[in-house]
Amino acid sequence: MSHAAVLVLALLLDAALGEPRWLWSRLPHPAVLMGRAVAALDHRLNNGAARRLRGGATLAVLVLGAGLLGLMIAWLGPLAELVCAAILIAQKSLADHVRAVADGLRRSVGEGRQAVAMIVSRDCRDMDGPRVARAAIESGAENLSDGVVAPAFWFLLFGAPGIMIYKAVNTADSMIGYRNDRYEDFGKAAARADDLLNLIPARLTGVLIAGLTGQMRRWREIAADARRHRSPNAGWPEAAMARALDVALAGPRSYDGTLRDLAWVNGAARREIGADDIDAAVGILWQVWAALLVLAIASAAVPPLL
Repeated sequence: MSHAAVLVLALLLDAALGEPRWLWSRLPHPAVLMGRAVAALDHRLNNGAARRLRGGATLAVLVLGAGLLGLMIAWLGPLAELVCAAILIAQKSLADHVRAVADGLRRSVGEGRQAVAMIVSRDCRDMDGPRVARAAIESGAENLSDGVVAPAFWFLLFGAPGIMIYKAVNTADSMIGYRNDRYEDFGKAAARADDLLNLIPARLTGVLIAGLTGQMRRWREIAADARRHRSPNAGWPEAAMARALDVALAGPRSYDGTLRDLAWVNGAARREIGADDIDAAVGILWQVWAALLVLAIASAAVPPLL
């Protein structure tokens, strides 16, 4: 069975089951295990001199381990690869978490803050309703690329080894890829590797959002905003989502008690946004998922070249 055919089934399985609590309350999720491996290497190697070299060695260990495990999964056959891909593609989980922010915000701003704090790293305590909504939509757009499109992309190309390596690098970046005293050097290799692996998927996500919502005519604006973003990749889906919803995203926000004056995305659009806009964003997440499914089906229908 081709990678494309397995991907079709994995997308459907994830959409149907998501992240079953009964399972992951009893067993550690593979992403949790990857996180534990990153934490152990961080504790052991992130000290002393030559931290950039040590960080590179950490990344190499993670990539090698993930790749070997992926090869073992591939050796077990299509069913094992199907389970692997369905677990590591996070469409339903993402949509559910973003929708939960809309549901909470409809009840009260406080409940909206609690829900959005589950999916963003910025300070949420003093957020008003529009800031809660912006945070949820931005997280949905960025994680659509990181958690759905990119894993599907790398699985389609390389099967289980591809998706396992991608998730290991992405997990490492989320834990040690920060510009601060502890991780500026040690996490640089992970951050650069994550930027590289998301280079195509992030732009593909932006194209899919813009194309499905009739915003390709504004691609130059999307690209301009994306290039001003603090991340080389996150700005593409975020800028496309902002125009799809006709809202302003990003802008100033607080991290660890420090206000950061970040640029607005689609800054001239509506800034007073709320739960309905979050729901509309969730609808777009599912439109992109459907487009990925169609592309996977089309790829599975194409006979192999060799």
